[in-house]
Amino acid sequence: MYCRGLGLRVIGSFENHDGFDGVMLGVAGAIYHLEFTYSRKHPVRPAPTVEDLAVFYIPAESEWQATCASMLAAGFKQVTAFNPYWEVRGRTYEDRDGYRVVLQQAEWSLVE
Repeated sequence: MYCRGLGLRVIGSFENHDGFDGVMLGVAGAIYHLEFTYSRKHPVRPAPTVEDLAVFYIPAESEWQATCASMLAAGFKQVTAFNPYWEVRGRTYEDRDGYRVVLQQAEWSLVE
């Protein structure tokens, strides 16, 4: 779902590492990745909130529009953001477990 929607790929995985399975999704050469884990011994029910967000800034409008379409095609559901800031230049999507991803059509830079 995340690979298809966000254009990520599986960059690593593990099985039964002290009772945990996991998969890492990312982009080659990036300094970050998303990691999803599952405990074989202690299953955890998803407990998302409306402010648990993964935010991706996509400045080019054509790329942003294409990614928005990919999110829907991948099975994400478009939802209204709890924080109205994300509605101005972004769209919010929810995965099957209720976790949210924001695609913001804007530049972002680190201010130190």
